[in-house]
Amino acid sequence: MPTRTARTAWNGTLNEGSGQTELTSSGVGTFDVSFPKRTAESAEGTTSPEELIAAAHSSCFAMAFSGELGKIDATPEQVEVTADVTLGEGRITTIALTVRGYAAGTDEAGFRSAAEAAKAGCPVSQALAGVDEITLDVSFEG
Repeated sequence: MPTRTARTAWNGTLNEGSGQTELTSSGVGTFDVSFPKRTAESAEGTTSPEELIAAAHSSCFAMAFSGELGKIDATPEQVEVTADVTLGEGRITTIALTVRGYAAGTDEAGFRSAAEAAKAGCPVSQALAGVDEITLDVSFEG
């Protein structure tokens, strides 16, 4: 199985320093990181570990969900997955997954069941099992 790599270079103290995170395996970008901006309401052009986890979780879930729909012979026509990751008390406290869309070949119950199975089977969901609460809000719009 492949290994994916990211690298972060950091300079300075926690509160006054900053860094850059590079998505090394794909080479698609380098992003600024800063602890004060990580904990602020506005990111002001920087990313954070929580945003990167949200990206990983939403994309992994979307793939797992597509796979689960395929198991019931349904085809995703339009699906959008959002992951909101909350940092609180020095750790990730909640992740809210939101799924909106529709799939040909299934109804709302099948769509919802596939989403629940994807939540349980997504490798990133499994890796984040220590988070206090991972919620799933599903809306079938077909």
